[in-house]
Amino acid sequence: MQNKGLVRAFAILFGLVCVYQLSYTYLSYTKEKEAEVYAQQKYPDDGEGYSELREAAERNYLDSIGKEEIFAGITYNDAKDKELNKGLDLEGGINVILQISVKDILSGLANKTKDPSFNQALLATDELQKNSQNTYIEDFFSEFEKIPDAKLASPDIFANKNLSDDITYDMTNDQVKPVLRKKIDESVASAFEVLRKRIDKFGVTQPNIQRLGESGRILVELPGARDIDRVRSLVTSTAQLEFWDVYKSEEIFPFLFSANNLLKEEADKVEKAKAGVEETNEVVADTTEVDTTQVDSTKTDADAAIDELLEDAEDSTDIAAQVNPLFDLIAVQGRQGGPVIVSVEQKNADQFMAYLNDSKVRALLPVEQRYAKFAWGKPSKDSELLDLYVIKGNRDNDPELSGGVITDARQEYNQLGAVTVTMQMDGKGAKKWEEMTGRAFSQQSQIAVVLDDVVYSAPGVTSGAISGGRSEITGDFSIEEGQDLANVLRAGKLPASADIIQSEIVGPSLGQEAIDSGIMSFAIALVLILIWMIFYYGKAGAFADVALVVNILFIFGVLAGLKAVLTLPGIAGIVLTIGMSVDANVLIFERIREELAKGKSQADAIKDGFSNALSSILDANITTGLTGLILLVIGTGPIKGFATTLLIGILTSLFTAIFVTRLFINGYGKNGKELAFSTGATKNLFKNINIDFLKKRKIAYVISGIMILVGIGSLVTQSLDYGVDFVGGRTYTVRFANDVVPTDVEKDLVATFESAQAKTYGSNNQLKITTKYKVDETGEEIDAEIANKLYESLKPYLTDGLTYDQFANGDKDKQVGIMSSMKVGPTIADDIKQAAFWSVLGSLIVVFLYILLRFRRWQFSLGAVAAVFHDVLIVLGIFSLTYKFMPFNMEIDQAFIAAILTVIGYSLNDTVVVFDRIREFFNEHTTWPLNKNVNGALNSTLSRTLNTSLTTLLVLVAIFIFAVPLRGFMFSLIIGVLVGTYSSLFIATPIMFDTVSKVGLKTKEPKEEEKKK
Repeated sequence: MQNKGLVRAFAILFGLVCVYQLSYTYLSYTKEKEAEVYAQQKYPDDGEGYSELREAAERNYLDSIGKEEIFAGITYNDAKDKELNKGLDLEGGINVILQISVKDILSGLANKTKDPSFNQALLATDELQKNSQNTYIEDFFSEFEKIPDAKLASPDIFANKNLSDDITYDMTNDQVKPVLRKKIDESVASAFEVLRKRIDKFGVTQPNIQRLGESGRILVELPGARDIDRVRSLVTSTAQLEFWDVYKSEEIFPFLFSANNLLKEEADKVEKAKAGVEETNEVVADTTEVDTTQVDSTKTDADAAIDELLEDAEDSTDIAAQVNPLFDLIAVQGRQGGPVIVSVEQKNADQFMAYLNDSKVRALLPVEQRYAKFAWGKPSKDSELLDLYVIKGNRDNDPELSGGVITDARQEYNQLGAVTVTMQMDGKGAKKWEEMTGRAFSQQSQIAVVLDDVVYSAPGVTSGAISGGRSEITGDFSIEEGQDLANVLRAGKLPASADIIQSEIVGPSLGQEAIDSGIMSFAIALVLILIWMIFYYGKAGAFADVALVVNILFIFGVLAGLKAVLTLPGIAGIVLTIGMSVDANVLIFERIREELAKGKSQADAIKDGFSNALSSILDANITTGLTGLILLVIGTGPIKGFATTLLIGILTSLFTAIFVTRLFINGYGKNGKELAFSTGATKNLFKNINIDFLKKRKIAYVISGIMILVGIGSLVTQSLDYGVDFVGGRTYTVRFANDVVPTDVEKDLVATFESAQAKTYGSNNQLKITTKYKVDETGEEIDAEIANKLYESLKPYLTDGLTYDQFANGDKDKQVGIMSSMKVGPTIADDIKQAAFWSVLGSLIVVFLYILLRFRRWQFSLGAVAAVFHDVLIVLGIFSLTYKFMPFNMEIDQAFIAAILTVIGYSLNDTVVVFDRIREFFNEHTTWPLNKNVNGALNSTLSRTLNTSLTTLLVLVAIFIFAVPLRGFMFSLIIGVLVGTYSSLFIATPIMFDTVSKVGLKTKEPKEEEKKK
């Protein structure tokens, strides 16, 4: 191997980078374990509600140490931000897909028109969407075009006053369509921006929000989120965009000064009370001990006093060390005449706001300011400070102007090239805006743009009252900040509703159990593989084991570096990659053994073995990688995690098998040491095998034909157990204190819901309950109604005294109730089903083309694809035949599609290796008959085929036994590996042979040596 030094240096550096990336995960884990121990010591498990108390204690502990250095300048917050992300199934949390109503947007753009053509097209589109895979807007255009003489640019539809700058009455339908597409995209972007800002304030680590194509759907993932009701409100409530007058900084300073004095006095009372001084007055301030050092407060100039206090303030959140409870939290004083009162570090913001909203403190506000509202400004990426604004509120808390009056907003540039934001209001809004801007100009004050109680901008008015409703907001904006503000302004007029069409909620305890089972299966599978490789290949197997461990380090390091999400199927993907990555080493070692058997020296055998195996290794991994890429594109959530880890594993395993293993082997043999690549027990295994596989092909055809026909018969008569992913509905994982009989529970559920299923899920005290009751209806009240009905139906099986709230949220103390739930609307279920179909079909087409390109003979492609169809049909047939009596979940869901694609990849992996050897035999033995070449190739690869299948099965069985939630997933893979191994020998190759025999095969001229023979 050339460039050994370069490869060694790269491997070492890459390994160090991976260790560095994973160090963040280790550091955050150690601190979280400290917090867990602290919480357990503080709240033993013998009190009521100890789980919630522990959670709060853990959060407080981690918040308190968040910025403390752990190692080499790394804080817990740094480590948490860069740790390996865990998916919902491992950490618990909430995942929802929202559908922004494009129908509502269109109706809003048309000013709620009563035009019959427009409304007829909307109704027709609603009906078409039930079975359509197109976006709503495309189907709307299609239905509108069917109406005779219907014109989008009609004054009664889109050529209205609000869209006059973009659509005129003389435009054709084709000219209007791109304008509407752009407007809809802007509306969805506005909704996306609102959600993103809300989620940033929600407080979970590593949230994920992304738009899903052009469908108007938005995915929101909140790992670790617990408050389900709060999340529902967060993602479905209407954006509250408002415009308010604000106070100037100097108007609020006297109040802050008085508030600080009051808080000091209350703190003094607490201190004296602790020292034994009798106090009869009620203490309302924080009861933590404080320093009572006095500060001269005799000055009458409030501004000067505040300046002095701010200079002396200590930067500390420890109340016991504070001189002035309020002012010690202020980092920067606001500029006189400006709208920013003070700036406070984000870590102190909650405490500061709590002081200001204390009833006794608010009582200090002057009469004319009694309705004042305190609000923080938008957090900045470049600063840890938050700006405080004080809004001029009123008795009813109603703004003079709300965001509903805004018809458009855009980020633009002024004549000097500076970033600005322009907005246009409707007639009613323009009139009120003229009043507000005129007042602000005369008073030299500002108007705050407030979204969901956060001040996004507080511009001043520089040129008098603004008439016409068109305004330009200037400021020191970046392009991104300008776009954000434009999105915020547009969000205020967003007429679209947001419905949750898919949701998944996983409790934290279920997530921890998934981690435990995943780690257990991972460890056992790894140990089995390591032992087997040493048993079969001796010292060479030990070198392969070292490369395998390095491969695992690389996989996790890359996942952490890319900030990919690790899911339970992702762990399965890693473990499966371990089993499959052994294949590359097996191929290499088997070729080296062949070369040694020919009498070559060890050095030459190693060189030729690696060289000859490379083609098969690349072909096998590329075909598997192609199916993984398709899965990555169509998958979401856990399935995307599976595909990600599988693809990363393929790349890293190729590097470690081809380069790292060879480094060890070459290093060992450079001093003349012998390396046998076998042990005493395996030295002569699979030697001199001469099985006539082709002679048995007709028997194999009959057996496979019978299996496929029986499977198809079962698919027709009793179908498959489709999960909610494919049919829509709601599913709940419910845990009971005692074992339950699913058939008994199901009878009670059917009496309530008419349609319901109950199956054991893992242990006998846990059920997976599915119902299609009101599957077409959405909304928080429907979800609550169904959860309540479920609670009433299951009451006879639940612990006495378990309340509805404890059941619905999963009783954290007793570990019973709803542990996870999932809802899939019928529309997205159809989309998932279609995506699954196209992903399987697409993978077959892509692989057919790749094999055709690689082998240059369509017979090879036909044999490979026929074998894949054979494998998929048999797996589906077995699932259809057995799902009713198997003791584990065998639903057909997205995870099952991942399994099918993995089976396709594995089957092709095996088939391509066989085909590669057949091609090699064709080129080497040009005078041999076709059947002799094919049988010779099959016999020569038999040891590799069985060895790889055995190691992969060891891995899959380990996961099947220990990872209970993945048993159905693993069962399909186990069947797939067995059937795939069989089909590569008895289906793919025989079909290729039969088609080649009928059309003939051109071969090269015999070599001179073979002519002589």
